[in-house]
Amino acid sequence: MSDLFHAAGLDKDAPRPLADRLRPQSLDEVVGQDHLIAEGAPIRRMLKAGRLSSIILWGPPGTGKTTIARLIARESKLEFEQISAVFSGVADLRKVFDRAEARRRAGMGTLLFVDEIHRFNRAQQDGFLPNVESGLITLVGATTENPSFELNPALLSRAQVLVLKRLDEAALETLLARAEKAEGRPLPLTPEARATLVAMADGDGRFALNLAEDVFLEPEGREPVGPEELARIVQRRAPLYDKGQEAHYNLISALHKSVRGSDVDAALYWLARMLAGGEDPLYIARRLVRMASEDIGMADPTALQICLAAKDAYDFLGSPEGELALAQAVVHLATAPKSNAVYRAFAAASRAAKESGSLAPPPHAMNAPTKLMKQLGYAEGYEYDHDAEGAFAGLDYFPPGMARHAYYKPTPYGFEKEIRKRLDYWTARRAGREKK
Repeated sequence: MSDLFHAAGLDKDAPRPLADRLRPQSLDEVVGQDHLIAEGAPIRRMLKAGRLSSIILWGPPGTGKTTIARLIARESKLEFEQISAVFSGVADLRKVFDRAEARRRAGMGTLLFVDEIHRFNRAQQDGFLPNVESGLITLVGATTENPSFELNPALLSRAQVLVLKRLDEAALETLLARAEKAEGRPLPLTPEARATLVAMADGDGRFALNLAEDVFLEPEGREPVGPEELARIVQRRAPLYDKGQEAHYNLISALHKSVRGSDVDAALYWLARMLAGGEDPLYIARRLVRMASEDIGMADPTALQICLAAKDAYDFLGSPEGELALAQAVVHLATAPKSNAVYRAFAAASRAAKESGSLAPPPHAMNAPTKLMKQLGYAEGYEYDHDAEGAFAGLDYFPPGMARHAYYKPTPYGFEKEIRKRLDYWTARRAGREKK
């Protein structure tokens, strides 16, 4: 089976990018995805059984989705067709299906690889269904986005989702070793610069090889390149982050849970990741305000003030100076005593409000600005708390006939320890009044 390079009519000795020259020629050469291609793993089992189902390959860029699809076709002896959802439309799909039908009449099968399949709209995705069900094509879709959100349920139900992992340091080092073998010389990098290059690749094997190719352009015999010079040789890319997609929600979730878990260092890391990825700092500030109320609450009443001040500081200073105020807020939240008592209390009170209907307040809780309202009993029985012993009269402000509920239950942490003492004192005073 010819590859895309040969299909383009180019000679095998023509210049080719390093990543293309090192493209695996068998599944055994694919790195970092043993959970899918090792003996006994899902793809191996399908190939061994000779029953290849349609699959969705979900994973970050540069992890081998296209290569795996091509090798599956080769080992299954299926004709490989490739389209990109970015550049293809309904007419292109029709041509693919027509060619697949012609092959089927000739006794051959077709594996259709659809890159970035999540970019097809719902109607286009539905167009695959009859051709998958009839066996006209074996569909292999590739996506960097969560299929649960981006693909039709009907299509998902007919395909097995296989998750590819970002390449770890060992896998990237394997690729660099292959690159050195292909070039016939080691990368001219110091150990520190080599580690920097691996970090810059961010789990993307193709990008790692592209970076290596840039480094190999340096003259042979020169002194090894250090980290600072490496940064000048290659352009550092921003971390993989799409504010409109799953990474956005994953990283803010990681920040929120790090704060809740009092892991201040992890919280700072996720904050930095979001800012480096281009997240709107004011979106982060809004989420920090939410964390202050949801996870700290009255255990540290200053947390909410700190977060609002951080938002104002960012508005005043802008980026990058204002980002330090957000970092200060994150440190405050992560190191503060934690309580979700306010969050739970308000949720319980909200449920009770929906269940209890439109009960009126007790008369002593209402004002009586008119003579008629006084005649109707408004404000009757009210006692001014500031005139009572300890500035507490002990009246019950729940609706008449509705039992009292303790929605707010302070924790023994932070300032809520003191609030608990006050509530216990007032509860005893109120109970003593009711007995009279």
